[in-house]
Amino acid sequence: MNNKLTYLALGALVVVGATGCSKKLGQFKSEYFAVNPQPLETQGQNVPATIAGNIPAKFMLKNAAVSVTPVLVYANGETPSASYLIQGENVRANGAVVNYQQGGSVMIPFSVPYTPDMAQSTLYLDFSVDQNGKKYALPRLKVGNGVVATSTLASAATVTPATAKDNFQKIINEKYSADIHFLINQANIRSSETKGAEYVDLGKRLQEAAADPKREIAGISVSSYASPEGSYDFNKNLAEKREKNTNTLVENQLKKDKITEFGELTSQFTPEDWDGFRKLVEQSNIQDKELIIMALDNQSDPELREKEIRKLSNVFNELADQILPQLRYSRVQASINVIGKSNEELVSLFNTNPKALTADEMLYIATLTADNNKKMEVYNTACEVFPGDYRSFNNLGLTQYVAGDYDGALANFEQALRLNPSSKEAEMNKGLVQMLEGRYSDAYQAFGMSAGVPEVGDALGVYYLSQGNLPAAVSSFGDAKTNNAALAQILNKDYSAARNTLSAIAAPDATTYYLMAVLGARTNNENMVISNLRQAVRLDSKLLKRAQSDLEFSRFNLSYL
Repeated sequence: MNNKLTYLALGALVVVGATGCSKKLGQFKSEYFAVNPQPLETQGQNVPATIAGNIPAKFMLKNAAVSVTPVLVYANGETPSASYLIQGENVRANGAVVNYQQGGSVMIPFSVPYTPDMAQSTLYLDFSVDQNGKKYALPRLKVGNGVVATSTLASAATVTPATAKDNFQKIINEKYSADIHFLINQANIRSSETKGAEYVDLGKRLQEAAADPKREIAGISVSSYASPEGSYDFNKNLAEKREKNTNTLVENQLKKDKITEFGELTSQFTPEDWDGFRKLVEQSNIQDKELIIMALDNQSDPELREKEIRKLSNVFNELADQILPQLRYSRVQASINVIGKSNEELVSLFNTNPKALTADEMLYIATLTADNNKKMEVYNTACEVFPGDYRSFNNLGLTQYVAGDYDGALANFEQALRLNPSSKEAEMNKGLVQMLEGRYSDAYQAFGMSAGVPEVGDALGVYYLSQGNLPAAVSSFGDAKTNNAALAQILNKDYSAARNTLSAIAAPDATTYYLMAVLGARTNNENMVISNLRQAVRLDSKLLKRAQSDLEFSRFNLSYL
């Protein structure tokens, strides 16, 4: 009897040892793990994912510690992510504990820097076991396939750098005026007024403009006023007479000076110039002017206003002497356009005598061509002729950036900043180069200092895409019509907006058509995929290799390409 009990006890110990301590850990199975997303997808410059593990009951030995290393394997190599520790309940470590009897769940983070070779790749898990100091490896386990790398199409190289604007105006408008004053309650124009310096000078300006082919009289206006004392009807009649007499004066003067081209002669009158009255009172030194302003504010009826002001007898005499006479006048104003050099004249001067141009004229010349090399030539000359103008160096750097000469571009952006440290355009453009160099923190700081520059929204959008911050990218792009903006909308699954953006791009390039093909793939439109890929590859043959390995098109036959 005792021997039988001893035998049973020993058997139980063997079972305990076999289930918890002495045996090796079994092999993990692929069905234990689920990868999200599947396939993997780039976010900015990285490939992040979460591997959810569901370990079954009676699998994880109590004394086992398993270091799990996700590894992305591709044709020319492999890249491991950080290891993750899973441990049995008797192991003293900082890993995720999985109960032997009940099993458990684990969440394994995965992230590696993206390289193009990873488009065709396989995600594996490597297992290294430590069981009471005894170490061994378990077979590598496949858990996923491939990487969708659409987000990597974002490129700072395609962001339009900020242009430092020229101030060139083809037509500069100049305005000249003369005031003709009247005596109280009178509308006749005195000779002393027409002989005054203001009126005589205005006449000379009009004669000079009429004789100069580079000037044109765009229009002449007459505005007549009455001061706001007396009845409204009387003042209305008085202001109207002043307008008529002044208008006749101007017409006769134009005939006398033989000026026939003067745009349009317009006239108007104001019965009571309360606005002018208020302005003059506010600017005056009248002691009780606050009481006058209060009376104006308290009464909207013109006649009641005048009565309230007349009650202020101690100041009304000052008003009659200082303010009211200034409101009895007609103003004659001429609008004269100064016509600058024509485009042909500017280009001719640039080719023959660039030093005869102003800085603004030379910067304007560069806007007359879409040829980046010709722009570069103009800005080079501008830097030589105007070495102290930061705009020339910024814009020269812009053309170098577009041409792919990033070192040369950066040197000129920095020179622009030395000449003008507050140049937001040069600061933003410097940030673009920094982003291309992978100096994202410096680039972000530069973009922050460029607030208000129109192009900075697109630059910030690309920055946020590079950081995997999709909502911020979409917000930064706003309604921009660029490849980068459309890419953000595709990644955000706003396919209707993306299609509208791509269709509105003024000069579509290979990337535009490639993104349209991606859009076709995501909306299951095979014709859209093939036709746009053909155009993309026609414009950039390197995109053929990308398309053939791009999981966006895995469901489509690309042999037509």
